Amino acid sequence: MNDKAKYFYATGRRKTAVAKVRVYEKGEKPGVVINDADCEKYFSLNQTLVEKVYSPLAIFDLKGKYTVTVKVLGGGPTGQAEAIRLGISRALLLIKEDFKKDLKVRGYLTRDPREVERKKPGLKKARRAPQWKKR
Repeated sequence: MNDKAKYFYATGRRKTAVAKVRVYEKGEKPGVVINDADCEKYFSLNQTLVEKVYSPLAIFDLKGKYTVTVKVLGGGPTGQAEAIRLGISRALLLIKEDFKKDLKVRGYLTRDPREVERKKPGLKKARRAPQWKKR
């Protein structure tokens, strides 16, 4: 994508995944490109993740109107897809403030704060204690 083209930038996060999203107004090829791969190819094993990524665009029927490029790091596939969804939603707000109500109702503007709890010393996992033996 040409760096001179006008775009809207937003960041989305979920668990340990961070997505840097650029939404271009006039792109050569409309669609979502994630880490230099097409969205369908990047999430080839799970169609629901592809739908999750496209969901903010699908609400307003913008699926073929914008070119979206994403650099995503960390996390697993689900966390990455949800981070991308948040980033796209935030970028759409920069394009048009009227989108806020519909995105907010669906929960696309809320950053999900849940993260994995750390393992504590003396325990097998975050909360799982070793089995207690009486004799």
